[in-house]
Amino acid sequence: MIDAHIASAFDRDLEGIQALIMKMGGLVETAISDSSRALEARDSELAAVVRKNDKAIDALEEEVASEVARVIAMRAPTASDLRTVLSVMKISGNLERVGDYAKNMAKRTTVLSEMPPVNGTGASIRRMTKLVNVMMKDALDAYIQRDVELAEDVRARDTEVDQMYNALFREFLTHMMEDPRNITPCMHLHFIAKNIERMGDHVTSIAEQVIYLVTGEAPDDERDKADKTSYVGH
Repeated sequence: MIDAHIASAFDRDLEGIQALIMKMGGLVETAISDSSRALEARDSELAAVVRKNDKAIDALEEEVASEVARVIAMRAPTASDLRTVLSVMKISGNLERVGDYAKNMAKRTTVLSEMPPVNGTGASIRRMTKLVNVMMKDALDAYIQRDVELAEDVRARDTEVDQMYNALFREFLTHMMEDPRNITPCMHLHFIAKNIERMGDHVTSIAEQVIYLVTGEAPDDERDKADKTSYVGH
């Protein structure tokens, strides 16, 4: 009876932690979409809201870490249960980083709103951000449903994010060569695009945690990173 009681207590604790993860995921999805809308609309007020709301994401990550530490100390989870708890910690960390990148986008949006717009770049960044946000939703769904196939699909889509980033990088270079006045705004836009690309990496890490959680093994194939911009000039 004691073992069954401990098991049911662990399950309740885990449900509570998973609820925190889903709340955190919802806030991060909102941060991604709001930071994208703020950039396209040159809306400094919305950008300020994204920056302010990042504190709630950080607080949830701390709460998850605290709950995980308590569960490990009190419940002495078995190996498979421990894998679940540690995966939750890593997912929480990835969500927090995505929130940080959304906050960074919002910071640069505030600066960009005072500069002349660079034609055509807003729609490209919006498409890239939308792709990452859909990946985020699917990664969290895969986690809740323990769906390895969906997690693998999220992983595969990261290549498309990298390709979009590479295309944007070339687009920014073209704008900068055509008109020196575009150099400063395009540098900010490039950092924003890089932030979105890094969001995609962290979402992919969440998907990989789901695969590890369900199968007990991390994906053994290296993801093909399609970000080639680091080779520019080499």
